[in-house]
Amino acid sequence: MSNVPHIVDVRFDVKNHCDVKDTSYDIVNEIISGISQPSGQRRLPTLLLYDERGLKLYDDITTEAPEYYLFGAEEEILANNADDIIGAMHRAAGEVVPGEVVLELGAGALRKTSHILAGLSRTVSASTVPAPITYYALDLEKRELERTLDQLANSDVGAALSGKVDIKGMLGTYDGGLKFVEDGGLHGSEALDNPSVSNLIHSAVSRPSRDASPSSLSSNSTRARTTETGVTTPSTPGNSQPPLHVMFLGSSLGNFTRPEAAEFLRSLPLRSGSGDTLLLGLDHDNEPREIEEAYNDPKGYTKAFIMNGLQAAGAALGDANAFDETKWEYVNTYNRGERRHEAFYKCKVAHSIHIPSMKLEVIFSENEMVQIERSLKFSETDVHSLFTAAQLRPIQRWMDSSSRYSLWLLERPPFMFPLLPSPSAEQGKFGVPATKDWQNLWSAWDFVTLQMIPPAMLFQKPIDLRHICLFYIGHIPTFLDIHLSRLLGEAHTEPIEYKDIFERGIDPNVDDPGQCHPHSEVPDREEDWPSLNSMLLFRDRVRDRLMKLYADVDAGTIQMTRKIARVLCMTHEHEGFHIETLLYMLLQRAGTGTIPPPEFTPPSWDSLAVSWNSAEEPLNPVVTVGPSVVTLRIDDVEADDNDPVKSKEVLGHDFGWDNESPPQQVHVDAFRIEWRPVTNGQFYEFYNSDNRKDKVQLPASWVECEDGTYVRTLYGPIPMKVAWKWPVMTSYDNLSAYASVKGGRIPTEPELRTFLDKFESGYEGGSNVGFRNWHPIPATTGGTRNGGMGHNGGVWEWTSTIFDRYDGFVPSKLYPGYSADFFDECHQVVIGGSHATIPRIAERHSVRNWYQRNYPYPWVGARVAYDITE
Repeated sequence: MSNVPHIVDVRFDVKNHCDVKDTSYDIVNEIISGISQPSGQRRLPTLLLYDERGLKLYDDITTEAPEYYLFGAEEEILANNADDIIGAMHRAAGEVVPGEVVLELGAGALRKTSHILAGLSRTVSASTVPAPITYYALDLEKRELERTLDQLANSDVGAALSGKVDIKGMLGTYDGGLKFVEDGGLHGSEALDNPSVSNLIHSAVSRPSRDASPSSLSSNSTRARTTETGVTTPSTPGNSQPPLHVMFLGSSLGNFTRPEAAEFLRSLPLRSGSGDTLLLGLDHDNEPREIEEAYNDPKGYTKAFIMNGLQAAGAALGDANAFDETKWEYVNTYNRGERRHEAFYKCKVAHSIHIPSMKLEVIFSENEMVQIERSLKFSETDVHSLFTAAQLRPIQRWMDSSSRYSLWLLERPPFMFPLLPSPSAEQGKFGVPATKDWQNLWSAWDFVTLQMIPPAMLFQKPIDLRHICLFYIGHIPTFLDIHLSRLLGEAHTEPIEYKDIFERGIDPNVDDPGQCHPHSEVPDREEDWPSLNSMLLFRDRVRDRLMKLYADVDAGTIQMTRKIARVLCMTHEHEGFHIETLLYMLLQRAGTGTIPPPEFTPPSWDSLAVSWNSAEEPLNPVVTVGPSVVTLRIDDVEADDNDPVKSKEVLGHDFGWDNESPPQQVHVDAFRIEWRPVTNGQFYEFYNSDNRKDKVQLPASWVECEDGTYVRTLYGPIPMKVAWKWPVMTSYDNLSAYASVKGGRIPTEPELRTFLDKFESGYEGGSNVGFRNWHPIPATTGGTRNGGMGHNGGVWEWTSTIFDRYDGFVPSKLYPGYSADFFDECHQVVIGGSHATIPRIAERHSVRNWYQRNYPYPWVGARVAYDITE
């Protein structure tokens, strides 16, 4: 006797707020609405393709049409990497948590899913009743769902799952599944027989196995439950419930519009720090011919699948022959500009259809196109823009052997930075930070200071020439408060003595207190420092004070001026710089005190190393750039803040620090430069050859142990072999010596700026900045745009340009010593940004950071440049 899995019926008519036992009503209305549009805008719902016969025809595509590479590519990834994927899914919890749920959206034939289920069974050491994991296949066609679940349950894979993974079904659409869960259906009379399932209050989403219909996910039907910050709030409080692992395979997300796709992913109930994950399949923006053939194979399997949709449309309207297939043909095209495949029914002859029972007549003209299917393809920029907008962080990525398709494992992080706005005449890209920008920054600051520094470390100096960790918690709000008081002509926020302790402190870019501009005296004894709680109360009062300024501006009580805007920009970025300073300090105690980033899934180092070390690299390691003219710095004159007219011109203006202005055009001769920064592996081989240990220092980012050399991470030291292709983070002196032996040199600031502008990766293109990772990554993993040449793995980059005075430089009146105090010919200009640099800083090309050339701690690497000789 067959072991038939239980299926919960979650179908729901959202429009009429009632349960339904079929979906014909919605389909009929979608059909009528689609074909009632003006000629040229007509469409039929993609859902029609996935009736019972359509699903069988789709199976023919996946088994008989190799041109449809999406299915095979995804199956290859799952077959080869199932255990790695399962391991990465469970890195947060460290093991399977009893009661955890795997929910697949649009499960289809379950052929690919079986690899994941088998991997899950291998993860569970012993069978129990109930099984510790429950798998739900959510889909729309009841008989097909019953068939595939029954087939799986009674297969060899199903036998291996017994007592380890319970197989269940969920029948319905996105809206029905979501409504069922919102109403507590998993707790009610239809709850399944596994008691652990009753802990799950998560939404369920139904999608067909290939390119699902976007119609039921339009803006008027999607129910995203979000807070003011846009992060989805679970329907029950706390993260004590077992993890939820959502799988959305087949590149089905491609049938959304791009805004719908981001909204849909953002609405998924993934909780930060809970172990919840999303496994998402996405097709790349491959060659147009390849994509078009994938959706129109020469043997006609896809054509049969598509043409069946006409019969399904007629059947839904009450007349299976309403759409005469002899009067239509299937055509498809790849819209390169939109990166979207589009499938149409093309009317071969003018005719009309009649549905007497509905008093419906629709006239179609010859050659008229009716859209039936669309499938977005995703470039590197598309992917990272999507994830950022959806507030999801990639944990790991797997690609097929042809690099045409990717599976992404994602999580909802406790904080992340949004994409920067596109520049416009109304608002510059680097204008006044919005209140939401501050909230994002504060989330990051509080995360680092309050969750990664244990109480025992607050009075420690991870780097001797720095202050104790506690100092920075007080310094940041004090710096902000001082500048607000000066700006507004108001008293300092109580307690006033904080100004004396935290006024400036050691600047984040200086390693020698003797070289630093004047700063406050700090207590010598722990008991003389303010308590952490009092600092946090002070911090909150200062933040409230800042928000009141924004409220007064919004109310018109205070007029926004360039001076106000500059103070807001400066204090915002000052805090952003200090996050990175704290983190490279904390790196020195990682593994012995510093707490690894909580609520972020720890990296699966061994699995990641396999993909990192196997990634393709450009055939030529060196690229020629120039000759060209590059513009350095921006037009941002602080003196204009006092001009009667210009002081009011705030919208559309980009603000920078004093060493970012005025602009200058510089001619750059042709030169050659390596496409990636020097790696740990390259420097390791250099360091360990020809007695060079006497000439260079061990990078501070490394630690030597009896069993070998390790690379420091905030998760603790990892073997050099794992970080072999990461950019090495070390001093200018070390990298200059390396470049010299290679017959090259460190590029000048104009040269490096020219190179980075030419091969820009960008935050939206996958650059490793803004806490996408808590560690560097190889430049080869930064994306396919420009062959990865503009990606540096997440480090600042040294230049051979000395940080010094230049024509037109004027010290800031708000922060006079910011740059000028370091014009001592001992500091080098560094540009770019690291994995812990906020996007606002990393993305502004005029930003010029600096460090002493022998300073070993900051996260700075370098490329090697070469002169071109005749």
